[in-house]
Amino acid sequence: MSPHASTPSPTDSDTPSGPTADTPSASPAGTTPGVATTPGVGAAPSLGTASGVGTASSASAGPTAADLLDFVRRTAADRELVDSLPLDPEGRTWVRLDGPGGSEAWLIGWPPGTGTGWHDHAESIGAFATARGTLTENALAVRLPASGWKTLELADGLDRSRRLAEGGGRAFGRHHVHEVLNESQDTHAVSVHAYYPPLPLIRRFSRTGPVLRLEQVERPEDWQ
Repeated sequence: MSPHASTPSPTDSDTPSGPTADTPSASPAGTTPGVATTPGVGAAPSLGTASGVGTASSASAGPTAADLLDFVRRTAADRELVDSLPLDPEGRTWVRLDGPGGSEAWLIGWPPGTGTGWHDHAESIGAFATARGTLTENALAVRLPASGWKTLELADGLDRSRRLAEGGGRAFGRHHVHEVLNESQDTHAVSVHAYYPPLPLIRRFSRTGPVLRLEQVERPEDWQ
């Protein structure tokens, strides 16, 4: 998740046991139990369901998902930093932080009723933690094709939902697709997010029932 979104936006259980290996299986598009192309849409690349949390490439000296989770949890516990974030009743606010090992990090304020919309994080791994209030994450347990599609029909059983109260955090692997919401009607939430490598792009989606549609691709210059 990035700080920029159409409803101003960056991110397992509320108390995850820690990162696990990301071991997706692959099968041709249209036959996987995860996603099928909508009729009339060209064939998509290979797909597969995915679970757990990935780590940075073995060729990289960058932080792992576990490192990012540790960072966002520790930062979320820094009351002085959290209290320094300006809050706006109309839209999300954010401050860029120095993440570990060259990662991208943000402190983000969420007015009541705001959210990111559905999006992914390209090849980046990430983590986020709630510093104040409660956030809800809705996620898809599937890896989407990187390109070659505009509309996908999701199979049953892919939705995951979790609430992260103050102090709760989660890490995720590459290709993670989710939306993050502050569902409270009267309380601001604040959270800390980190990604590695720094986000090269974000794909944003709209969703109607099982149908996911690619709406736009954002790049760093769109939210810096």
